[in-house]
Amino acid sequence: MFRYYAWLAGRSLRKNPALTALMVIAIGLGIGASITTLTVLRVLSGDPIPQKSAVLFHPQIDPADIDDWHEGEEPPDLIGYVDGMNLLKAGKADRQVLLTGGNAVIQPEGSALDPFRTEARFTTADFFPIFDVPMLYGRGWTAEDDERRARVAVITRSLNDKLYGGANSVGRTLRIRGNDFQIVGVVDHWRPTPHFYDLVTGNYAEVEDVFVPLDVGLDLKLGRNGTMNCWGSGGGADPEHSPDCVYMQLWVELGTPEKRAAYMTFLNNYVNEQRALGRFPRPNSVKLRSVMEWLDYQKVVPSDVRLQVWLALGFLVVCLVNTVGLMLAKFLRRSGEVAVRRAIGASRREVFAQFLVEAGAVGVAGAGLGLLLALLGLWAVRQQPGDYASLAHIDLPMLLATLALALLTSLVSGLLPAWRACQVAPALQLKSD
Repeated sequence: MFRYYAWLAGRSLRKNPALTALMVIAIGLGIGASITTLTVLRVLSGDPIPQKSAVLFHPQIDPADIDDWHEGEEPPDLIGYVDGMNLLKAGKADRQVLLTGGNAVIQPEGSALDPFRTEARFTTADFFPIFDVPMLYGRGWTAEDDERRARVAVITRSLNDKLYGGANSVGRTLRIRGNDFQIVGVVDHWRPTPHFYDLVTGNYAEVEDVFVPLDVGLDLKLGRNGTMNCWGSGGGADPEHSPDCVYMQLWVELGTPEKRAAYMTFLNNYVNEQRALGRFPRPNSVKLRSVMEWLDYQKVVPSDVRLQVWLALGFLVVCLVNTVGLMLAKFLRRSGEVAVRRAIGASRREVFAQFLVEAGAVGVAGAGLGLLLALLGLWAVRQQPGDYASLAHIDLPMLLATLALALLTSLVSGLLPAWRACQVAPALQLKSD
């Protein structure tokens, strides 16, 4: 029966190509606009590390002086070297990592490449296991390497391809600003989106090319990248190690809610202990946000993107209403045909099913057009200068969503016209004809 309904639908749609085209265009425009904005929103608001986002937390404490303090004020987003190291060495979490952005001037071996600058990450050994960083070759460095300030480095696959043609570079020497580092690992393709572990360097920034131990990067003054906030004396001659400056990110892994509660207690106790030593003059203001809570607090998703989604969905509703009107006009013009079918024995249910199949056919065509428009829209997004623009690609789930949304839209559009067509009284219609 479905094949027969499909044949009837095809014949009907070919009878009036202009009206058919208008319905397909209406659905296609609505679907294209909606899928484009929904894809961008999905990319921007996705979980960057879904397997661990519920157990990774960003601690915040407030060591600043009392000047300009206001009740209810949030603690700084960043942490200083002294407090970061104190919390790190306390070892109260399953894993913990301290990190900051940096620079690396790479001096390639030989003369094939000129020296060049790239982004670096100064961090501690747990960076690689805590964030589930995939390794192509080798491994990350160890806590012992941190302690002895070993000059070791981990590089990304893209930098490994550039310097070593993709060969296993573990054990080779990487020269950074005149200092030799031994490569111990190569990171495979990895780009968490958003760049949650350090939003200072960009909400949707690419992963840094070089990772070196935190103390080594600071001691050699390779060049720090990011925000630094100081108070009081302004950090003095060595702000990177001053207790009066914050510029780092601290992340901890806590596997259970009980461990999270215990770590909150530990943070409050730490603040109280430091206050007894003459620091932390402000009232306790301690926060411990998970990955998704942190992204929400930082308002990572641009507000204009959410607005665009609502506007696109509103446009889809307008297209839906227009399609309803077009289908209603088309179906009611076929009252005579419906009357004949009813007179020779077709039930209202069969007539209703016939018109829904026709509406579904319009939806399939609208889905094809909508997909093409969505691909065009995403291409236009990728031409924008924003750091997230290159991420705007449609994937399989959104491809399936396009088809499902188009079919749903067309079927919903066809419900009222199909129902109205079923209400035709065969005897009266045949008599009037």
